[in-house]
Amino acid sequence: MQYFAAHHAHVAFVATSIVLFVLRGGLMLADSPALRRPVLRVLPHVVDTMLLASALWLVSVLHLPFFQTPWLVAKVLGLLAYIGLGSIALRRGRSRQARAAAFVLALFTVSWIVSVAVLHHPAGFLGLVARG
Repeated sequence: MQYFAAHHAHVAFVATSIVLFVLRGGLMLADSPALRRPVLRVLPHVVDTMLLASALWLVSVLHLPFFQTPWLVAKVLGLLAYIGLGSIALRRGRSRQARAAAFVLALFTVSWIVSVAVLHHPAGFLGLVARG
């Protein structure tokens, strides 16, 4: 029972986090002042904190040995790349073109992370593409 609660919470926070990232990225591409609204500056951090908490809850419920679970290690490494790319896309990119490129790469990365989680394989959908 606890697994289902942890899993559903994690999936809900993943979906919410991705939706907020896509919204903020769209507003960035449109150069919208709405991106500076307090709710869009605070809510993603709250959601991402809850996402991290739900991930830790899920790992503890499943008793997954982190370094012996290759797909989980790949997911965390992908998350670090996603955070870096997202930071460039939404804040640190020096030009709009650089921010747009980082946004597209971040979307690709988060798609890969989701595929790693669903397939429980460190290559995610890239393993399916490689097999052809």
